[in-house]
Amino acid sequence: MDKQGHEHRLRGFRLIRTGGAMQFVGIDIASETHVFAILDADGTVLAKPKPFTEDAAGHGALLAALAPPGEALVVMEATGHYWKNLFAVLAAKGYEVALINPLRTHRFQGESLERTKTDAIDALGLARFGREKRPSPTRLGSRASEELRELVRHRDRLRQDFDDRVRQLRRLVDLGFPEFRRYVRTLDSMLATAILAEYPTAEAVAKATPRRLAKLRYDGRHAVGSELADQIIAAAKRSVGQHHGPAYRVQVRDICQDLDLWRRRLADRDDDITRLLDEHEVGSLLTSIDGIGPSTAARLIAELGDPARFDSPAALAAYVGVIPALRHSGKRRPTRAGITPIGNARLRTALWMPTLTAVRRNPWLKAFYDRLRAQGKPPKLALVAAMRKLLVAVYAVAKARKPFVPKLAD
Repeated sequence: MDKQGHEHRLRGFRLIRTGGAMQFVGIDIASETHVFAILDADGTVLAKPKPFTEDAAGHGALLAALAPPGEALVVMEATGHYWKNLFAVLAAKGYEVALINPLRTHRFQGESLERTKTDAIDALGLARFGREKRPSPTRLGSRASEELRELVRHRDRLRQDFDDRVRQLRRLVDLGFPEFRRYVRTLDSMLATAILAEYPTAEAVAKATPRRLAKLRYDGRHAVGSELADQIIAAAKRSVGQHHGPAYRVQVRDICQDLDLWRRRLADRDDDITRLLDEHEVGSLLTSIDGIGPSTAARLIAELGDPARFDSPAALAAYVGVIPALRHSGKRRPTRAGITPIGNARLRTALWMPTLTAVRRNPWLKAFYDRLRAQGKPPKLALVAAMRKLLVAVYAVAKARKPFVPKLAD
């Protein structure tokens, strides 16, 4: 029997292939067992929903069911991290895979009035989405961009853990020595953790000798000093803190040790990120834009991959979500309603402070911002426009593969 009329059996169900006809494959992603379904261009079900495991055997079973690369479009949702290995396997085999935001598929399912939700129904729904919407295949960034993404997000988690410890320490200090923060305002500093690790409560500080506290070193070089030591001991002796027991002391000491460890880890990861950024073809160029330092450049690459992959600066701005939202109802005139909520919130957050800095120190962006303000634009709207202008510069540098010069952003 020739390929066009071939019937293919896979684990107890029949898959009918028609040579050369386009297949639309929907895959419902899960942690251990996925489900796929296949439609043809007319919407006929070629393969009813079938589970397959997240291992070599399961991937092999899926590949055996698919038409050759170029004759199948695979559609899956970006569900956690569970899609990544399967995506890489399919891409390596030459298949085009469209990675879809779950919000889009949920809206699509709503349009079809589908209310029942199962893995099988979701797989068929994704196949129908591929057939009707024909989404563009997803192009992931390079391995270097993926490495940066992993490191940047790992650093974010470390920073979150660090900040959580600081909040816990603040609570304990408020209970055991609330006056301490009048003299050492930042509890995440090396000075604070050095003192509190040695003297975790007001009671402990009050018993310290001024000379010993003054000589306590907090960064390997600097000591607390006599003046600050005298102030802290005097405050401890009249402190209103009432919690000095072993449970409080051990918590404070443990948290201070954690903060010292997390501080070193954050510094090491920053060094790793800077090194990867220097080796990245585009990332190293982005820091030539006034206002974009290594941290922001790394996050841009982590979230965007290569910014030049977008069709235009406008497409990049739309992806980030730096486009105005309109409010229009009935006979009212359309009005601006701030930034659209759709887009990459991570990037908008990462770009906000660099934009604030750039409109003060970056000559070409400051001139652009000042011109908008002179035209009567509100400060926030002018800042959003400046952020978009900064993205134009990012796109231009990535496209030209050259360091930034102001005319690139015109």
